[in-house]
Amino acid sequence: MSDRKVVRVRDVMKSNYDIVDGMATVKEALQAMNHIDTKALIIDKRHEDDEYGIVLLSDIARHVLAKDKSPERVNVYEIMAKPVVCVDPQMDIRYCARMFDRFGLSRAPVVDKGKVVGMVSYTDMVLKGLFPNL
Repeated sequence: MSDRKVVRVRDVMKSNYDIVDGMATVKEALQAMNHIDTKALIIDKRHEDDEYGIVLLSDIARHVLAKDKSPERVNVYEIMAKPVVCVDPQMDIRYCARMFDRFGLSRAPVVDKGKVVGMVSYTDMVLKGLFPNL
């Protein structure tokens, strides 16, 4: 058995993230975005039985910028991915990286007891998980 210390998602995730209403326009959502380093917006649940959504900055580039659409006229619900694959904060980052690979993810919200508590990405797992002193 290995003596390797288990690094958990909670140890590497970004605790700061942006959450917006699905009815917000892309322009409004970007103006409200305070944590650009996460490169994503979490779309809030509309009610208890709903699921979270996500819009990556790359989604905005593909679905708004590249198609020459007006960010004032596109609502985030039109371009979001929903339901979003969420990660448990207790998950070992090795399994999280495998899950990202299997589902083609680059980042995901970290959800604990039904509430978003952070955001994790490949970058977080590699830089903070494998090389915490960088």
